[in-house]
Amino acid sequence: MSTLEFYDNIELLKSSLNSFAYTLTKDAIDAEDLFQETTLRAISNKEKFRPGTNFKAWMFTIMKNIFINNYRKKMKANTIMDSTDNMYYINSGKNVVHNDVDRNVLMDELQVMIEDLDESIRTPFLMHYEGFKYQEIAEHLDLPLGTVKSRIFFARKALKESITGHYGDYHTVRKKLSA
Repeated sequence: MSTLEFYDNIELLKSSLNSFAYTLTKDAIDAEDLFQETTLRAISNKEKFRPGTNFKAWMFTIMKNIFINNYRKKMKANTIMDSTDNMYYINSGKNVVHNDVDRNVLMDELQVMIEDLDESIRTPFLMHYEGFKYQEIAEHLDLPLGTVKSRIFFARKALKESITGHYGDYHTVRKKLSA
């Protein structure tokens, strides 16, 4: 491919390359810089392009690689390395103590609420919680499948009401338990 053909191909792809650059950077000025850097890199590596291959894909690959490299440089530049001695508590990561007391109290209270359920709905609920399938529970308790599903539903409903009555909003407590 002659130099003139090479420049003509770049000119034909200019709008596509600019659009792709803007898609990557989300900024018009950065997109223009990326386009210019891509064009410069393509021109300086013109001899590496193999005629008969996809010129557009080659240009887009150059642009994508430049963007990724620049992004990695920015991320590396934003990383702060603290090489000071850990003489202060604020710099010390090894003195952190994790305390699950809130979760433990909530789980203990939830266990009491489960134990307060009527036996007829507590047993199927606990079996389901332990991993038994509905059909297995029905066979073990010698109950119809629909009855087992209903009892598990009523147990969940009773627990939700109990939690709401004790703590207030059910979803707030749920977030605390999953934290």
